[in-house]
Amino acid sequence: MSEPTNPADLLIINESVRIPRSELAYRYARSSAPGGQHTNKTETAVELLFDLAHSPWLTEPERALATQRLARYLDSDGMLHLESQSERSQLRNRDEVTQRFAELLRQALRPVRPRRQTRPSRASRERRLAQKRYVAEVKTRRRRPTLDE
Repeated sequence: MSEPTNPADLLIINESVRIPRSELAYRYARSSAPGGQHTNKTETAVELLFDLAHSPWLTEPERALATQRLARYLDSDGMLHLESQSERSQLRNRDEVTQRFAELLRQALRPVRPRRQTRPSRASRERRLAQKRYVAEVKTRRRRPTLDE
């Protein structure tokens, strides 16, 4: 698991995670978008494949967190699939899907900050009580009048 010597070969996810571009696999297909002869003859759609379940570049806690948060992109073997066919060029689609992968993994590995419990402010309590009084008044006006009134 030695890192590549050329920094351009690394995809920097965050300060601790760097994935070599050689770990990413690409598949190409014809795009399903409209575009006439160009679309019908060229394979511009790109699918990025990344083996999240077996990547040596992630620690076990990182892998577990990413697997949980990116479950909708994973197949049963733990392989992550992303597609791009928004551009006319295969190269631009490849760059776009690679950047999207890096951003998705960056978001998935971001730790969840624990919520600090706070007390409601005096103004918010007063607004809540005023709203409750207003709703109670509306409901009171909806009732049938009694014989006393």
